[in-house]
Amino acid sequence: MAGAYDDRDGKIWMDGELVDWRDAKVHILTHALHYASSVFEGERCYSGKIFKGHEHSLRLIESARLLDIESPYTAEEIDRAKQEVLDANGFTDAYVRVVMWRGSGSDMGVSAARNPVRMAVAAWEWGSYYGDAKWQGAKLDIAKWKRPSPETIPTAAKAAGLYMICTMSKHAAEAKGCSDALFMDYRGYVAEATGANVFFVKDGEVHTPLADAFLNGITRQTIIQLLKDKGVTVHERHILPEEVSGFQECFLTGTAAEVTPVAQIGEDWHFQIGEVTRGIADDYEKLVRA
Repeated sequence: MAGAYDDRDGKIWMDGELVDWRDAKVHILTHALHYASSVFEGERCYSGKIFKGHEHSLRLIESARLLDIESPYTAEEIDRAKQEVLDANGFTDAYVRVVMWRGSGSDMGVSAARNPVRMAVAAWEWGSYYGDAKWQGAKLDIAKWKRPSPETIPTAAKAAGLYMICTMSKHAAEAKGCSDALFMDYRGYVAEATGANVFFVKDGEVHTPLADAFLNGITRQTIIQLLKDKGVTVHERHILPEEVSGFQECFLTGTAAEVTPVAQIGEDWHFQIGEVTRGIADDYEKLVRA
């Protein structure tokens, strides 16, 4: 088993060059550490190829733009950096993490316009995000926090600061023996899990929350298209909590989660791991390894 994430063999790409894993460090007065001026991507490499890697690179640049950070790299340059890391570490199946942040510089207040924008790429071998729950069905807590309004934060950005309530909610869920937590949004509609989008199934049709107050995941978009290609009706809409008890199946999607069935949410909502969930999980597995 691999050791702590700061104490491993291997190479990490930082600001244009590969450095030894243990030497990939930043200064304590890095702006991102104090003010969350950071965006990131999580990607999976299957059989030597990153699934939708270029789309992830484009989203990283867009997330940065939404945080008033100008990327010093093009999407093609980011693609090359990811491949360099995979090659340097000898990985063909791995998780890839790209992070872009405001570093230390002339500014150390809220403003950081004069500080350099930095980027790093790391990769590691990572199995199922939810462990055994991937096959048995995850159990979700219901978060006490809500996904905030797009008028308060850039909800379309994959920004580090937006994950603060995710960490808090996941800790609370794990303390209860759950794998994850389900958020409602600021209006009270069903939103997403802490790091994955949620789908429900009723009478062979799929219902998923409208992504107007949370990240419209790349895996989410992929799954919706796969379902439509199979002739499955997909409803992207606002879902009220009182509707959830009427759904027969539930599953999560995300780069890390892939397609993970859900067996239970809270104390009262239970689901079967049914035909639609199993089918789309198989379809996704075939697609990413095609």
